[in-house]
Amino acid sequence: MFGLLKLSYHNQFNAAFPDTETLHLAKRLWLESLEAFTPEQIVAGAKRAIKQCEYLPTVHKMLQLCAAGDNGLPDARAAYREACNAPSPKANYHWSHPAVYHAGREANWFFLANNPESTAYPVFAEHYRKLCARVLEGEQLPAPEQLRLEDNPGKPLSKEENAEKMAALRAELDL
Repeated sequence: MFGLLKLSYHNQFNAAFPDTETLHLAKRLWLESLEAFTPEQIVAGAKRAIKQCEYLPTVHKMLQLCAAGDNGLPDARAAYREACNAPSPKANYHWSHPAVYHAGREANWFFLANNPESTAYPVFAEHYRKLCARVLEGEQLPAPEQLRLEDNPGKPLSKEENAEKMAALRAELDL
């Protein structure tokens, strides 16, 4: 991973890790931080960083990039756009990850739909960040419960039965 990052972010990498001691300390920190991931996931995260990040990623960003492979977590901005653009009923939408749905629900769908991005995005992003942290710790978020129509909707009432019910309702309401 460090080899890929050094080749891709040469000047930034050398500025961040100017000597061998700093590089060894950084490697130790990154190893402890990324220990939940396999070497393949870490290399895949580094490759995603090269494709997506203009600057040398931080440990926090690498956690997100490594998690994106297995967990399918989109970045916060993409998750926000998905949450805002999803049609109703929200539970029936095919989400890229359950964390996006849960963050939107916790941020409040009405709030997201009726406030400018400058107001709504920070609220959504904070909920999403907390949910991503839980996913990175191994928690499995439940998929939203799909809303379904009744299996047995019943049979429609006849004209006579409708007339009787309407008469009863009028009598009850004194109309």
